[in-house]
Amino acid sequence: MRRIVLLLLYLMPFATHAQQAVGVSAQEDQHIFTFQEIQWLEDGRQPHTLEQILALPDTAFKASRTSTPGNSKPNIYYWYRIKIRRNPGLDKQYILEFFDQTIDDLQAFLPDSNHQYHLVQLGDAYPFSQRTFRHKNFELKLDNSYPGESVYYFRVRSAQTADMIVVLRSINKFIAYALTEYITFGLFYGMILIFCFYNLIMFITMRQRQYLWYILYIISVAFFEMSTDGIAYQYIWPDAPRWNQYAYAVPLCCMSVFALAFTRSLLYVRARAPRLNKLIIGVIIARVAFFLICLLFNQYWFNYKFIEIVPLALAFYSGIYIYRTGYRAARFFVLGYSFLFAGFMLKFFIMLGYSWLNFGAVSYYSLSFCFILEMFFLSFAIGDKLRLLKKKKEKAQQEIIRQMTANARLKDSINQQLEQQVKERTQELVEKNHLIEAQNQELLSQNSLIEAQNQELNDANQLLKLQSEEILRMNTLLEEDNQQLLHNVEKVSRARALSAPVDFEEFSRTYPDNESCFRFLAELKWQQGYHCYKCGHEHYFAGHAPFSRRCSRCSYEESVLANTIFQNTRIPINKAFYIVFLIYTSKGKISSHKLSELLDIRQSTCWSYQHKVKSVMEERKKELKTADAGGWSKLVL
Repeated sequence: MRRIVLLLLYLMPFATHAQQAVGVSAQEDQHIFTFQEIQWLEDGRQPHTLEQILALPDTAFKASRTSTPGNSKPNIYYWYRIKIRRNPGLDKQYILEFFDQTIDDLQAFLPDSNHQYHLVQLGDAYPFSQRTFRHKNFELKLDNSYPGESVYYFRVRSAQTADMIVVLRSINKFIAYALTEYITFGLFYGMILIFCFYNLIMFITMRQRQYLWYILYIISVAFFEMSTDGIAYQYIWPDAPRWNQYAYAVPLCCMSVFALAFTRSLLYVRARAPRLNKLIIGVIIARVAFFLICLLFNQYWFNYKFIEIVPLALAFYSGIYIYRTGYRAARFFVLGYSFLFAGFMLKFFIMLGYSWLNFGAVSYYSLSFCFILEMFFLSFAIGDKLRLLKKKKEKAQQEIIRQMTANARLKDSINQQLEQQVKERTQELVEKNHLIEAQNQELLSQNSLIEAQNQELNDANQLLKLQSEEILRMNTLLEEDNQQLLHNVEKVSRARALSAPVDFEEFSRTYPDNESCFRFLAELKWQQGYHCYKCGHEHYFAGHAPFSRRCSRCSYEESVLANTIFQNTRIPINKAFYIVFLIYTSKGKISSHKLSELLDIRQSTCWSYQHKVKSVMEERKKELKTADAGGWSKLVL
């Protein structure tokens, strides 16, 4: 007896790790592989071949400790295996079905009657037309024509977390289940279509922006659900597997943006909570920026769906806050988002590993149910808002009617008072009219006297007019003389500044600021016409910098200082003018110390610039010999 107990204790670990086989039974139309029935092996980024996997010891595979194992590390290869005991006596056909549609690469190694494995390639990274069954899930035919047990191997890789839900199901059960599921999808998307059509009519009728945001929001919900449950890949983009990898991210981003925009519009957040409105706008901008970053740099970041809790929580909090401020139309909004928030948190906790929250189909489709409930209550919220607006409008109309009645009574009272006052005023006017007639007679006699005086004044005015015209002619002649005198003075000043030795103060009166210097350079530089420095084109536009010119052909912008002796100088331009003038008039004999003293510039800067000018003078010595007093300008270009 003791030896038997020791033998059982010795064999217990092997019994614990032995994989359980699932038999094909006439009494059971479907069976989900769980716990000991499915074993897994983490492979790595460089996968092993099937031959290498078969060569591993049996203990390399681990039994699943959860009801449905999954690949917790993205882009890592995992191996799974199940054991099936066939029953060729049954007159039924069976399939193996994989529920998770997000698996990118699924290689199934199926044994045949000769114990040889053949490969079947599945996954949403391949065109939909390659599937054996035209169904949103992945299905494999099970060969039940020969007896015995066989081990089936599956190699899985996915860019996001995927669940390995494997179901053994008869063809009859699969057809019934698939029809029911597609009818449910039809009802779900049909309800969304009805909501869209109804709110589109309301938008066309009411012209309120909240309907437009709501339509865009539920369309985004529809495309997100179609992307996650595989309907979109089956019917909309079956030949675009690359796009299918991150297609869900576009409607997911739109859901957050349009939901927050709908929240702002429906709840009047801008007027009722300005700070909350700024926060909502900031979250919208941040969500769009995150989408663009993921799209341009790393599309794997699209899998961080948990960030949607931020806009969802913000919209939920906005509804609660606005409702607490007394806006009753927010109650259905809060109720709708309560269901959606609960569904999202259920999915979120299941993703974190709380498997006891997974109730099967209820948990799997919980978010879709919550979306339907949310859409119902959001429609109620819009209707409730319109009802309150109608009630407010009716109340305002009643107030207007009451005010109009009071105004009519007040108007009658005022009219009676005005009639009495008009009678009294009329009597006063009649009396005054008699007095005015007497005064008019007196005025007529005075008018005759005034007419005679006016005639005398007209004669005097005519004489003054002739004198005024003579004075105006003399002023015109004086103005012309003054203009000629000013022009001559300016010419004399410019000639003196460009010929005789003058100090900087007097020189600055000729070139007082940057504008006058730039104007002189522009006239000197392009006096023969404009030619582009790069392409030689002769037409130009004004550039961004003062007096610069931009080529109309190649858009090259040439500064007025470019290709002149003043290019890249750090000296103020009017002082640079004066330095060139002094060096030219002194024939290069003025010292850098003298220049520093005159212009209050460092001696080293004056020396380097003097050296640059003297070099140009040496190069153009022949031209400068015949130059006049303004020859210093020949050093500029």
